[in-house]
Amino acid sequence: MKNRRKLNIGIGTVSINSEAKKSISGILDSNRLSYGYFTKKFESEIAKIHGRKYAIFINSGTSALYVSLQVLKDKYNWQEGDEILVPSVTFIATSNVVLHNNLNPVFVDVERDYFGMDPAKIEAKVSKKTRAIMPVHLFGQSADMEPILKIAQKYKLKIVEDSCETMFVQHKGKPVGSLGDIACFSTYATHLVVTGVGGIVMTDDADLAVRIKSYCNHGRDGIYLSIDDDDKKGPAELFKIVDKRFSFVHLGHSFRMTELEAAIGLSQLGNWKKIISKRQRNAYILSKGLLKWLHFLQTPKVRPDSEHAFMLYPLIITNMKVNREKLVRHLELRGIETRYMMPLLSQPIYRKIFGNIIKNFPVADYLDRNAFIIGCHQDLTREEIHYIVGAFDDFFKNY
Repeated sequence: MKNRRKLNIGIGTVSINSEAKKSISGILDSNRLSYGYFTKKFESEIAKIHGRKYAIFINSGTSALYVSLQVLKDKYNWQEGDEILVPSVTFIATSNVVLHNNLNPVFVDVERDYFGMDPAKIEAKVSKKTRAIMPVHLFGQSADMEPILKIAQKYKLKIVEDSCETMFVQHKGKPVGSLGDIACFSTYATHLVVTGVGGIVMTDDADLAVRIKSYCNHGRDGIYLSIDDDDKKGPAELFKIVDKRFSFVHLGHSFRMTELEAAIGLSQLGNWKKIISKRQRNAYILSKGLLKWLHFLQTPKVRPDSEHAFMLYPLIITNMKVNREKLVRHLELRGIETRYMMPLLSQPIYRKIFGNIIKNFPVADYLDRNAFIIGCHQDLTREEIHYIVGAFDDFFKNY
């Protein structure tokens, strides 16, 4: 590595292709930025890919999770203080939205190899106040949904799938995000489909879809949710809509997106298979290059009967002689961006709210101390992948 030029390798990538640029130019010329052709088409196509009837494109994955819980809370008359089961390892937004809805997150420890909510530990957390389970499909692969669905059915619980980090892949023959009452995705800058910011809510329930769209449009009456609703036949229908344009039936938000972000997302959907295959190839090359260090590191494992999109490449230090901070510092000094693996219960704000509870979650505690992530995106070159492997070689040869 000493003789190699320093590279800068981020955990994500953004590629605005010629199709997106052409579409954006056309949108700007049309003066139509609000909900229109590109948003409708993006929603329709991404819903179809994931085996869903309805998709609503909004301003973030966090908003998608928040409004999903809000809609379910209002529709099913959940009370403040009711409980939602969430994994002990996830991005903080998953549990923050529970708190923002004045509900209580109840944490469930995760699997040591796949990092999903551990189905074997769920039932012990169910109480009379439990209303829903929020499994998280982390880093690019599905949680173990079959037993989670059985538990939800047994206790009559709703399921909101946090699939913000996982798109396009299947688990046991089913598209990720296709099994819960609602599934939420993200199109943030480091994710699989990138629109800058953005989120998607998907469901098969027509009533939930209308409610979600309404809540994301200030709580507006469902009869009028975009300016295209004016294009109705006959004066009678038109004046019904005119009467409802400023009628708000829910306590809603402005979570809307523009045609510009939708066009950027849509331009990537025709290429999603190549994006995923490149990420999978890069993960394979990384794992092959790190084979010699498996007595120090655990590389990503793919759940049986599953596909992995490799939004990120998670690693665990398994030899306690190795100092994670030293390794991370070594990588960062060589331009290789890292993140610790979704520390949640140890966050300062959560220690303030919940106390020192991480000790009650042994797998989360273990990952919190020993795990980290690096990039695995489709724009990594072979030179960059070998550079990453070389950086690990330089570090571990001292051991």
